[in-house]
Amino acid sequence: MRVLFIENNMSSQCNSSHNVTFFYKLVEKEIRENWTTRDSLLLGLGLPFSLIVVLANLLVMVAIVLNHRFHLPIYYLLGNMAAADLFAGLAYANLILNTGPWTRRLSKTQWYIRSALVDISLTSSVANLLAVAFERHQTIITMQLHSTMSKRRVLLLIVSIWVAGIIMGLVPSLFWNCECDHDDCSTIAPLYSRRFLIFWAGLNLLTFFIMVIMYSRIFFYVKCQSRNVSPHTMEERQQTVINLMKTISMVLGAFVICWTPGLITLLVDGLMGKNSNAKKYEKYCLVIAECNSLVNPIIYSLRDVEMRKTFKWILSCLCRKGDCQQRESLPTDTGSQLTEKTLTTLHTYMLEDQVLLEPEDTKR
Repeated sequence: MRVLFIENNMSSQCNSSHNVTFFYKLVEKEIRENWTTRDSLLLGLGLPFSLIVVLANLLVMVAIVLNHRFHLPIYYLLGNMAAADLFAGLAYANLILNTGPWTRRLSKTQWYIRSALVDISLTSSVANLLAVAFERHQTIITMQLHSTMSKRRVLLLIVSIWVAGIIMGLVPSLFWNCECDHDDCSTIAPLYSRRFLIFWAGLNLLTFFIMVIMYSRIFFYVKCQSRNVSPHTMEERQQTVINLMKTISMVLGAFVICWTPGLITLLVDGLMGKNSNAKKYEKYCLVIAECNSLVNPIIYSLRDVEMRKTFKWILSCLCRKGDCQQRESLPTDTGSQLTEKTLTTLHTYMLEDQVLLEPEDTKR
């Protein structure tokens, strides 16, 4: 009799007739009938911000396509990261246009699609950050100016990033939701399972720690190699280490600032449920996380002098309504390529030290 009661209870919970409003009421998350000042502010600022994110990342992608000097594995990854961030801007705009009082008109399928777009875009952005960290790690550790990855491998890596993002976006709608277990419903995403949110937040935190380990190893490796250089190169060595630390601080700092609030909020909601009051902060955390899509092109692209020159050329063409001549080849500014400068400096110093340490008979 007890088994029969449990089966009947589960079948009643899995009733497909339950709409989105039912789950919002279940977790005591209010769907307002009228727009509040906060909702109007998020709508008024969110849409222009999404447009800026889309245009900024589109500019990065166009620059990489037009400038043949960017046809290298690292820039292909940066271009794909820009594509993921562009998609994030579109997904965030779609979320804004289907939130607040407009949430009532959504079917469960539409609600899952709205949430899946955000999951796909943010997962792809984080995966791209990890891919860039992996590429820089391999390049610097092997003392190369550019990665030796073939275009085929880069393409497979890019495809893998998007496949992972799509899978993470589809998992909640396909099977990892709370439609059959109402006690497991999230207060932030009422149709999502709290266990899924714990898993998703934990996965992103793991990605963060992997990035920390990679960049830390790069720093200590460069610092260890620079100790072997000649005394007359001490000043330049210190400057190289300082520049490297600035880049590491910018990359990791942006990630921490933009993602930590949202990840903590998801974890608290997954662990505590209704007792967490996490739904009060979800929109602010989402805005901060979305800022990472705008910060990424600034960190990885605008620090590059060649990229800035390409931006100026593209914008000047647009201002002249397409009436522009073929872009002349710009001189490569190695100072704008921090990692290349680091590798070149260290590689030269290592060769000099090897020559100084060679026995006289060998030199003869």
